[in-house]
Amino acid sequence: MQQQQQHTARRSAPSARRFVKRNVGIALALTATAAVLASAPSASAWTGGSYSGSIVTDVRTAARFDFAAGEIPENITANPDGSVTLSMLGSCAVCQRTHGPELMRISASGERTVLVTGQVGEAISGNARGSDGTVYYALWAPGNADRNGVYKLLADGTPQRVAALPADSGPNGLAVDAAGRTLYIADSLKGTIWSVPVSGGSATPWLTDAALAPVPTEALPIGANGLRFHNGALWISNFNKGTLLRVPITPAGAPGTIRQVAGGLPNIDDLSFLTPFSDVVFAAQNGSSSNNGPDRVVVIYPNGTYKPVLTSTDGLASPSATAVRGDRLYITDGGVPDPHDPKLQTARINLPALLAGAVH
Repeated sequence: MQQQQQHTARRSAPSARRFVKRNVGIALALTATAAVLASAPSASAWTGGSYSGSIVTDVRTAARFDFAAGEIPENITANPDGSVTLSMLGSCAVCQRTHGPELMRISASGERTVLVTGQVGEAISGNARGSDGTVYYALWAPGNADRNGVYKLLADGTPQRVAALPADSGPNGLAVDAAGRTLYIADSLKGTIWSVPVSGGSATPWLTDAALAPVPTEALPIGANGLRFHNGALWISNFNKGTLLRVPITPAGAPGTIRQVAGGLPNIDDLSFLTPFSDVVFAAQNGSSSNNGPDRVVVIYPNGTYKPVLTSTDGLASPSATAVRGDRLYITDGGVPDPHDPKLQTARINLPALLAGAVH
């Protein structure tokens, strides 16, 4: 009997390894859960969960904002200290342009600090955090070449423009490479990804392609939108075309071949990854921003399949971005449709159910 059990164990080990490989990092995320959560200041310890049930649970409103004052959250970065950095549009294509945008930090205890305030008619869209802790943000200043571009906060909190962009460009999502040397910028109007040294300099069109371009006939013509550097590639969402794209970065720093990871996701906005090791994506579909699709958060698996994990029944209202820290999911809601309910939501990721969803 003991020999039979040992033989079964030896025979099952290769099967287990094939199972891990087949799930392309999801099972790795599960086995590493304890370490991931222990290193995440805001995440409580995971004590287990069912392989059935909802992938995302325990949805709560962490912060509410004043739509009339231009507090329209657009983008989010989850910081190691438990705080989050939020981009507030101030003005947008479907709301009155009466307030300037803000870059805001909310501490783990809920304290709010305005880091930067823009001018009326501008929008602060994407924001990102460098490996050294530097905060970068995109300032979309239509028609104003003197202000349009990407900025960073100096140690004393003073903003400094690191990339000037043409007046007719639309800086949106931002990403910093793993080495912390290059900043990438999604241009939602020109179908371009720009690159610039994090220290500043002339922005270079790194990649221009029809796959990144907006659809001119759409009510809100927005192309390349969300942007993330992940595992040696840039991952890009195209808002109008409803696609999630992956562009590998060659050793020379050039773009490789564009691959479509998923399609059929109208108004896909910003995105985040389950862990630095996993290609599982949580993406926001900002349907009510242009009345062209559902308000949803979807999980996208590495094979391109996806499923909704949150909808408007969970309180979503123009969801524009997601962030993950440990087993906690963050969602920004712009609250564009009446009765205007801009907010920051949090939820828990049921990791076993997530894995089961990939298998079944």
